[in-house]
Amino acid sequence: TPQKMTVQDVPGAFPTVDVPDHAHYTIGVVILIVGITGTLGNFLVIYAFCRSRSLQTPANIFIINLAISDFLMSVTQSPVFFTNSLHKRWIFGEKG
Repeated sequence: TPQKMTVQDVPGAFPTVDVPDHAHYTIGVVILIVGITGTLGNFLVIYAFCRSRSLQTPANIFIINLAISDFLMSVTQSPVFFTNSLHKRWIFGEKG
């Protein structure tokens, strides 16, 4: 029976690059700023849509759909990427 190969069996399958520490921290700060801005901005769009009857038109439903999607992306992904940048590695381990 043939053996199953894994990534560890192939040297150089996923080469890594030595990145300076300041690059990780700079990217982390940028991601944090983008995450906070995206969360607050999209929350304000959703809030304005819910509070104002004149904004609740069929065309604006598409914009609200985008704002909700972007809000959820900002809330769920920015903290993970920010933390990964500070630790300079993937924090969920090999299986994550």
